[in-house]
Amino acid sequence: MIVIVNILIPVTGDGSNAQDGDAENLKSATERLCGKWRIDSYKKNGIDKTFLKKAYTEVYTPDGNYSYSCGNISGTGRWTFQNKEKEIKLIHISNPSPLIVVILKLEEKQFWYYYMEGNDKKEFHMVEQ
Repeated sequence: MIVIVNILIPVTGDGSNAQDGDAENLKSATERLCGKWRIDSYKKNGIDKTFLKKAYTEVYTPDGNYSYSCGNISGTGRWTFQNKEKEIKLIHISNPSPLIVVILKLEEKQFWYYYMEGNDKKEFHMVEQ
């Protein structure tokens, strides 16, 4: 009887956090990405520069459209996942050269990524708006 209890406890656990993570894992990457995001923090080469982007927002739609806005500056384009959903390829309407965004975290309420611009690493931590 004691052996059975010892075997069952590690397998079942207390279940306190299991459902929270399971619901998140059931959503596809597209479902987690699509929506409106606002800047939480922005770093350039590891230095906090959030003050430069405090009004920055992005919108991703399930049909592959993308838009961004930061004060008077805005733009639109298309997005697609690549590299097994570890990256997003953005093609802006005004610039046909693709921008490759490396996903650091993609959850329902948080989207962290970076991209390289020359030798500069630009890292964005976005939160659900």
